[in-house]
Amino acid sequence: MSDFGMSGDELEQMYQEVILEAAKHPHGRESFAPDAAVERSAGAPGPDAADTTVRASHEYCTPGESHQFNPTCGDEATIHVEVSDDEPHTIKRLVWDGHGCSISQASLSVMVDLVDGKTVDEAMHLEEAFHRLMESRGAGLNDEALEDELGDAVVFQGVSKYPMRIKCALLGWEGLKDSIAKALAAKN
Repeated sequence: MSDFGMSGDELEQMYQEVILEAAKHPHGRESFAPDAAVERSAGAPGPDAADTTVRASHEYCTPGESHQFNPTCGDEATIHVEVSDDEPHTIKRLVWDGHGCSISQASLSVMVDLVDGKTVDEAMHLEEAFHRLMESRGAGLNDEALEDELGDAVVFQGVSKYPMRIKCALLGWEGLKDSIAKALAAKN
């Protein structure tokens, strides 16, 4: 049995289900690039979800936005976070737009499900836990409570066995961290 209380086969099956479902039907994916809005307002049809590409480059990111690129396999995402004004800051809105492999897309989707509505501290705690999971080389976290907090994200421990794929899984999480820092900096 794995540290998560499942056999290797059960975890592998759950991994495949979560990755495939989240990649096919990603949560939090929204085209928000300025030129996409102009395209639609001019009457041009908007892109299908599968054809959506990130249009914002680093210099065009607004406060609370981070553009991430994985040159290893071409994954690209822009993550947009809005945080509340009140203390403790809460993530009011978390959306992303991008393209890439099923691992990066699924990780972004699972990340949205986990952190949207959480406090910034809770979100950063989950980001750190996910990062440690990706560094585990398939061993998991040896902390059942933390693995429970990660929910569906725990299935990515299988990805951590493959160093070339870790960047794919971390793409959105790195963007989340950067987006939150930018959103908070804009409030000061």
